[in-house]
Amino acid sequence: MFTIDHLATGCFGLAVLHTFLTSTFTKLAHRFPDGSVKENLFHLLGEVEVVFGFWAGVFFVLYAFSSSFDEAVRTIDGINFTEPLFVFAVMTVASTKPIIEMAENFIVRASRLFSKHYQSMAIYFICLTLGPLLGSFITEPAAMTVTALVLRDQFYKRQVSNRFKYVTLAILFVNISIGGVLTPYAAPPVLMVAGKWGWDIDFMMHQFGYKAVVAVFINATLALLILAKEIRALSWEDVPLIKRAAPTWLTIVHLLFLAGVVLTSHHPSVFMGLFMFFIGVTVITPEFQDTLKIRQSLLVAYFLAGLVVLGEFQDWWLAPLLAKLDALPLFLGATGLTAFTDNAALTYLGSQVEGISEVFKYALVAGAVSGGGLTVIANAPNPAGFSILQKDFGEDGISPLQLFLFAIIPTIISMTCFWLL
Repeated sequence: MFTIDHLATGCFGLAVLHTFLTSTFTKLAHRFPDGSVKENLFHLLGEVEVVFGFWAGVFFVLYAFSSSFDEAVRTIDGINFTEPLFVFAVMTVASTKPIIEMAENFIVRASRLFSKHYQSMAIYFICLTLGPLLGSFITEPAAMTVTALVLRDQFYKRQVSNRFKYVTLAILFVNISIGGVLTPYAAPPVLMVAGKWGWDIDFMMHQFGYKAVVAVFINATLALLILAKEIRALSWEDVPLIKRAAPTWLTIVHLLFLAGVVLTSHHPSVFMGLFMFFIGVTVITPEFQDTLKIRQSLLVAYFLAGLVVLGEFQDWWLAPLLAKLDALPLFLGATGLTAFTDNAALTYLGSQVEGISEVFKYALVAGAVSGGGLTVIANAPNPAGFSILQKDFGEDGISPLQLFLFAIIPTIISMTCFWLL
């Protein structure tokens, strides 16, 4: 019998297919006059951040016609949109000028501990190690935003090859996904299950933390070795000077707001209230601010909201599939499935399976975070990095297939560390 779950799964499948066709829609847009309705429509459909929100909207309309408008509204009302709201708030706050300047200045200062000849390499390595690991404390979306912006300003805006861009992007996505597992609140796939399974900071550090640190450093070292010649070509004279930062008091205020949003991440009424206050602070300090990244943050939140809506109806096939798997097949399966569904949705659905062992729990979460860099939809913070960096990949933007291929090796390294260490 055809149900709403089947309808949602159909829309979900079309959305996944759509993510691989965004560059095709962008090319189609160029066939029409600039500013025309058709050109704007195809450009819109070529935006990855729009995909899942668009198909969630299609699903809602079909749901309303097949059942009733009131029932469709009640169903949407019952879905928890805390994560998209949180990502919107934390991405906007974390991408403000005082915080980005502070992060960039810290990285440049740290790089100056090394010989001038190796400063570009030091900046690159620090971005791909400390940046992702910072995600365990300021949350993955905030770490992704800060690290992607630093990489964009320090490297992507220079004359670097497409190979450089894809290697860096793939390892950034993989390292962000695994770098947030040192604590139980920072990585979305851990956050979804930590409360129910009783995982605290001590548990995460001992079971996941040190393995994640090892994998992060191996992946970053691999990227450094692959791209060493190209990075060395960026001579130390090209390394931007430390930027003139905002007043210390204002940077501290921004950090306090960021901490407040992170600490109240489970309470949207509170962190959105803090966010409104924060906007007020930026309004009265315009000389130290850039334009707030409201549009970019909203697009990422829209993407995640669509993913949450469609993901809500996937348990009919995903939960039984997970329940049939032993630990190793589950670990491998979770990594593979993460490429096609949000890893937080995957762990959430797995947590609904009753009577599962500790080994099952570990295999599910370790697999989910290991595969978080394979696609833009695999991990909630990925759309933030995607949004920040995609313009530097040329007219066609980031190729989902190229991202997947470049992410395979760092994903295997992460899997090996989580399973064998």
